[in-house]
Amino acid sequence: MLDALSEKLQQTLADVRQRGTLTEDDVNAAMREIRLALLEADVNFKVVREFTKTLKERALGEDVVGQLNPGQQVVKIVNEELTTLWGAAAGGITFSPRPPTVILMAGLQGSGKTTATAKLARHLRESGGSSVAVAACDVYRPAAVDQLIKVGAQAAPTSTSRAPTATRSTSRWALDRAKMDGKDVLIVDTSGRLHVDEKLMDELKRIRGAVKPHAILLVVDAMTGQDAVNVAEQFSEAVDFDGVVMSKLDGDARAAARRCP
Repeated sequence: MLDALSEKLQQTLADVRQRGTLTEDDVNAAMREIRLALLEADVNFKVVREFTKTLKERALGEDVVGQLNPGQQVVKIVNEELTTLWGAAAGGITFSPRPPTVILMAGLQGSGKTTATAKLARHLRESGGSSVAVAACDVYRPAAVDQLIKVGAQAAPTSTSRAPTATRSTSRWALDRAKMDGKDVLIVDTSGRLHVDEKLMDELKRIRGAVKPHAILLVVDAMTGQDAVNVAEQFSEAVDFDGVVMSKLDGDARAAARRCP
């Protein structure tokens, strides 16, 4: 997906780089092509509008127009703004001084929460040497618990907490078990829905109250395209998540989701 978008942007900027001087009309034409490339990649139209507006203001405000060899300067501006849009610096998880650090995974059904949970467990073990437990709190999707047990065991030597009770009770039981086992991190995999609804949000709030997570991560399917922004906004209003895990970035080239705030 990102390779395809990068190729389109490079094609758009190729003509700009070849010009000896640029006029304001040239800048407008370049912004129009960049706008089209982003919209074709299914980037949210509000993000595209803000992004191209900022590009244009910088291009016109940094004396690019009328100067010799301005193409590289325009390319530099585009690169800087794309870096800012996606996140200039990588964020990390702040670990609690009193383990276990509790991480709550949220998202819609099919977004990849269970797989992301297992991958995160493996990453924490391999990068920081943390001992990790994962809690299966999706009691609605068929075989969701069994899936987490299997992929969790493949990803890292984690202990999967499992109890045939309500999700709030299961999450609390998992936390107590992680404390007894001396785990550094507990990752709680929650249930999802096909769309955001009140029942889903209430359940997340109950689990959050039970385990008091140090970080809430929203798992977003990149292939949902523009709707990923709407999903992120709705989850933010309900549970105020701390970060985003974007899955399936190697999928459809026309399915770009913005880095969520």
